[in-house]
Amino acid sequence: MKQYRFTWLAGFATVTSLTTFPGSAGAQMLYEDVDPMVITPVQELTTLLDQPMGQVTSVSELRDVQPTDWAYEALKSLVERYGCIVGYPDRTFRGDRALSRWEFAAGLNACMNVMERLIQENVAVIRADIDKLQRLAREFEAELAALGARVDNLETRTAYLEDNQFSTTTKLNGEVIFSISGATGGEPDSDNAQIVFNDRVRLNLTTSFTGKDALITGLQAYNFTAGKPITGTGSVAETLFPNDASILGEGMTSFNYEPQFAGFNPQNLQPSCGNNSVCLYKLLYVTPVADNFTVFVGPKAEVTDAFPTIVPFASEGQGTLSRAFAINPVLRVSGGTTETGLASAAGFIYKPNDVVDWRALYGSVNAAIPQNEGFPGTPLGAGLFNGSFVAATQLTLYPTENLDLGFNYAYSYHQLNILGTGLTGAAAGTLGGLPLTTPVNVNSVGATLTWRINSSIYFTGYGAYFMVDQANGGSAFTDLASWMAGLYFPDAFVEGNTAGLMFGQPLTRVGAGNGATLTPANISNRATPYQIEAFYNYKINNNLSITPGAFVIFNPEGDSNNSTTGVFALRTTFTF
Repeated sequence: MKQYRFTWLAGFATVTSLTTFPGSAGAQMLYEDVDPMVITPVQELTTLLDQPMGQVTSVSELRDVQPTDWAYEALKSLVERYGCIVGYPDRTFRGDRALSRWEFAAGLNACMNVMERLIQENVAVIRADIDKLQRLAREFEAELAALGARVDNLETRTAYLEDNQFSTTTKLNGEVIFSISGATGGEPDSDNAQIVFNDRVRLNLTTSFTGKDALITGLQAYNFTAGKPITGTGSVAETLFPNDASILGEGMTSFNYEPQFAGFNPQNLQPSCGNNSVCLYKLLYVTPVADNFTVFVGPKAEVTDAFPTIVPFASEGQGTLSRAFAINPVLRVSGGTTETGLASAAGFIYKPNDVVDWRALYGSVNAAIPQNEGFPGTPLGAGLFNGSFVAATQLTLYPTENLDLGFNYAYSYHQLNILGTGLTGAAAGTLGGLPLTTPVNVNSVGATLTWRINSSIYFTGYGAYFMVDQANGGSAFTDLASWMAGLYFPDAFVEGNTAGLMFGQPLTRVGAGNGATLTPANISNRATPYQIEAFYNYKINNNLSITPGAFVIFNPEGDSNNSTTGVFALRTTFTF
């Protein structure tokens, strides 16, 4: 079965090539597995054989018909006299292909309509041709009657859809996630997390003004918050690791579909959204300006709206359950993927061919704030070019049909001593031992690959390295690293179902100095953390799937005194 390679930009999909594997250039698994509320296909996904045939005005238009062919003169006569012969969109006639009675009836009907029009216009028609056509019409009377009924039915359905459609320019897509989850382990004196029932609802309006552009407006509601949201009270991390991961929603136990800053706005540290309030989480405009060049801009965006994730189980609704293994951590730097659309961003996509895809963006989390009041009023700064920002780029290569490669670099300035990745407690107070109000510069590099070994199994993985330096003249530094290797199984056991198995190192400190401590006071016995995860996505139908899964973290939050932590979840995803 042939499938297609996609390129994604906030759900703005373009087909880049035919291939024998499901999805790639956004690595968001199969078409139906991508976050469905941001799917906007801009080209119909059909092969040439599935496409409708087009009217031929000259037999010379048909590439596979030569003057030496035995039927050339007959075709030439029909085309030039009556213009009722059609060809395929690739300008072929395919005369050696078997013809069904339905196809013949369609061609016969076209010729009958042409002759009827010519007679009404008093144009001379050869009598012998009319006789032949009448005999054929009697022979195919049943097929022609059925064809007419089908056309009438299509016209009726088209009229109904036009009268009742949501909008001529806007499409509405939605995704609803229900999840039941729990966890055990954590710090020695912590309590196990209670079994909880969470939800996340997303509605996206995708509007096109030219047929090629897209204005994406996203609404969201969730209940991942409680009590004091700035300390992450609604998260598993706050319950299991109250000392190691207790601020800004950071923690190794975070879910992929869990908002990082649940229930509060990090721009002013005030409560915001949460408790199933409906909020705007995405506002982004995408438009091509040349054949190979597309630009985008928006006041509510995230880094992954622009960059292909490559990891095949990145989907928040139907992929991996943990936040750690969904995408390369470099794509999450500076709150780049918060599920809350924190940044105002602008950038471009340049695709000179099917092998090379280069993208870059600039994003600021303070673009709407006119005055920098400092901490705690405006802890991340103010203005489009002042305070916290990120400048990032990704080069994606498709050297073969079975291999995707991505290379990332990001430079960011943070007015607080944080990374804003939502991946580890070490990201809050990145320069260990220094105050939270210490500004930092971050250089981060990463690489990601997916190798489709065959149609049943893919190998995927990433590596990421962060170099954090004290800003404004300081010399303290901290380095952090993360890696993941995994297997992805499309059509696992049953066609349409998927599964994943992953192992790796969550983001953790690997070096520090000049005043920054490698082992902060809240870490009892520093150790390298490791995580293993498995999930199975069972697709009940095109609109409903269930994903049971679990992940286990050894030396969680980089402390061997912490108990091995297990997190499990049963996620149900509705799409429409």
